[in-house]
Amino acid sequence: MPSYTNIIKKLSSDVPFVGPETQERKLGKKFKSRLGANESVFGPSENVINAMKTCIANDIWKYGDPENFDLKVALSKKLKVSIKNIIIGEGIDALLGYLVRLLVKTNTKVITSLGAYPTFNYHVNASGGKLIFVPYSNDHENLDTLLEAVKKNNAKLVYLANPDNPMGTAIEGTKIYDFIKNLPEDCLLCLDEAYSDFAPIRYIPDIDINDEKVIRFRTFSKAYGLAGARIGYAFGEENLIRNFDKIRNHFGVNRVAQCGALASLNDKKYLNNILKNVELAKSKIYKISEINNLTYIKSYTNFVAIDCGKNGEYAKKVMENLINLGVFIRMPSVAPLNRCIRLTVGNDLDLDYFAASLKRALW
Repeated sequence: MPSYTNIIKKLSSDVPFVGPETQERKLGKKFKSRLGANESVFGPSENVINAMKTCIANDIWKYGDPENFDLKVALSKKLKVSIKNIIIGEGIDALLGYLVRLLVKTNTKVITSLGAYPTFNYHVNASGGKLIFVPYSNDHENLDTLLEAVKKNNAKLVYLANPDNPMGTAIEGTKIYDFIKNLPEDCLLCLDEAYSDFAPIRYIPDIDINDEKVIRFRTFSKAYGLAGARIGYAFGEENLIRNFDKIRNHFGVNRVAQCGALASLNDKKYLNNILKNVELAKSKIYKISEINNLTYIKSYTNFVAIDCGKNGEYAKKVMENLINLGVFIRMPSVAPLNRCIRLTVGNDLDLDYFAASLKRALW
């Protein structure tokens, strides 16, 4: 019998998210509208698909470039930083895991918001770290209480998603800049910007790439429609980024994902069209909410949190009803956020089916 570590013995076997495929197998049928994982139903552009097809036809027999060099060069131009400031990984989830391995050991104190992205917590728990939670304030992560918790607990790592998941709210970049400035010198901000493509520029902080107190994470899963390719990146101070090479899976990003991500950066016209489609879809969700006498939370992402008007028990029942009707959605995990259901934007067919199903799901 294997001799498991003490950390493994204490961990739950639960995973951060139950995939829609798992739910479909349980239900015995396919979802009619897949609106729960914040994927882009619009998919990647035709140019990106063609680039990936060509890669499969000609180069899939090769390992991916372990340095991700061409993609780093393209990103360095986009971000106006050196390639030495960029690390590529198998989506933000994997990169968060690497970051935690770099910084967190048994009983290392880590600050996050109660109800924020659970995969970050998953990695911290797997390293034996001690998570300390602070509450949301008016459906926003609260910078003041996060900073207070960092200082009170002498924490070495603090997590913030901006725009936020699961509520879709956003904090102005100048406030995040001040938050970083006030962090202790030995604390690092893990700034998850997975949804930054959807937010106005005023919500994106202007941060010196040499600032040692922050690392930023972005992805090709959301606006670029490449969730299934599993590819994302982080950027920050050069020495911090260099340390990822000590532990990362050097061949973890496959060649097709590299080709797709590179092609997507060169298709700005398509990205702009996607952003317009997302705004139109959010407007439609807002209207559906109002027709059903529900309150929506203005979103700066590709999803909308809809306040069901009561408590978590009621919202869970609405979610379960929708799932049974063939609409895959999710909801926040803790009160008071869990008074809401969370709906990813979709095409007209998706949202029309959701609208019809919602009327039946409310009780």
